[in-house]
Amino acid sequence: MHLMIFGAGYSGKEIGRALAPNATQVAGTIRSADKAGALADCGMEAFIFDGETIDPALKHKLRSVTHIVQTIPPGDNGDPLLRAARGATRQDFPSLQWIGYLSTIGVYGDHKGEWIDETAQCRPTSLRSQLRYETERSWLQAGANHCIPVAIMRLSGIYGPGRNVFLKLRDGSSKRVIKPGQVFNRVRVEDVGFSTAFLAEHGFGGVFNITDDEPAPPQDVIVEAARLMGIAPPPEVAFEAAEMSDMARSFWSDNKRVSNKKICNLGYEFEFPNYRQSLKQMWELGRQDTA
Repeated sequence: MHLMIFGAGYSGKEIGRALAPNATQVAGTIRSADKAGALADCGMEAFIFDGETIDPALKHKLRSVTHIVQTIPPGDNGDPLLRAARGATRQDFPSLQWIGYLSTIGVYGDHKGEWIDETAQCRPTSLRSQLRYETERSWLQAGANHCIPVAIMRLSGIYGPGRNVFLKLRDGSSKRVIKPGQVFNRVRVEDVGFSTAFLAEHGFGGVFNITDDEPAPPQDVIVEAARLMGIAPPPEVAFEAAEMSDMARSFWSDNKRVSNKKICNLGYEFEFPNYRQSLKQMWELGRQDTA
């Protein structure tokens, strides 16, 4: 396996770590050379991709790549990799065997708190989710055109070492916002890596929800983290009175319980199936700040 991760950031680096044991080479793209050291620390070869053009070094590398993971979100002009690779032929990617695209459960839109799976109707409510859904279809079509399996991974809210409720409680930025009936799915970043590795190593294509087993009210997660820390949780704030950005408020407009049974039925087991187990592990091992 020669792996290339487009957008080797928080999730991308975790995917690289998960696939490294079974990959001969792992590489990732960054926007500027000053970030190359962070990838080297993860054992990844760094290439520059500015979201517009594929430079000669990256183009040459792609001839030997067998697996691509695309994590870069689409812009108003669509997916940056598909746009940069427009006009490319199968001869430009002669070794390519599998493509993974990181999307979001936001493409489902609002389902009034009901349980849904990958067969549910997609009715995205925000522009960013609409762009994600359009990009999903573009990647599936590109895969079909070139006879390459494409796995669309719809991720729930990602958290883990370096990005978690413990850090927000510590710095005082955590808010216990209450909106009756509201639930969210979430996923540990390590499970993003492990599930991507599972799909890549088996060559699975299609649409997969990558999320925990237990969608829960956001205030419950805060209370549990505060309990583990031995501190009082922040006071409750009604959703209508909470100060938040328009983007954050739109995020709260979608309410659904998303099932992960499809990937589990293929044999994948989530390392962190619920927030309680995950927070306990993170706290007891002191992994709030770093991986």
